[in-house]
Amino acid sequence: MPIFTQQSGFSLLEVLIAVAIMALGLLGLAGLQAQGLKNNHSAYIRSQAALYAYDMVDRLRADRAAAIAGSYNLTMAASAPTGTALADTERAGWLAQLAVLPTGDGSINVTSTGVATITVQWNDSRATGGSATESMQVVSQL
Repeated sequence: MPIFTQQSGFSLLEVLIAVAIMALGLLGLAGLQAQGLKNNHSAYIRSQAALYAYDMVDRLRADRAAAIAGSYNLTMAASAPTGTALADTERAGWLAQLAVLPTGDGSINVTSTGVATITVQWNDSRATGGSATESMQVVSQL
């Protein structure tokens, strides 16, 4: 005759502990996934900012004489130009592109020697270690 010992519920306790450990692990993975998405978005925004900065350099090279004359110069937080001159429409179009970035803004400074400094600024505070005034600067000879 077999002798049974009283161990009822032991297997259920093992399963409960295993499920709890698995739940904590999955919760950690979900946190990593969320952080990865934030940083991936930050990298995307940085790529867009670089694209917009180099786009303006190309626009300046296309209208080099007006750029060197200072027609394209623009300060940070300036309102979009409303004129119909090529420089005004190009700057207004560029500022409209920058509006896609989170609180995107930009400045343009072209010296009389043809050195262009383009600055693009945006809010990157969502990313790990991000700043509310993240910026990128491109300096180029026209």
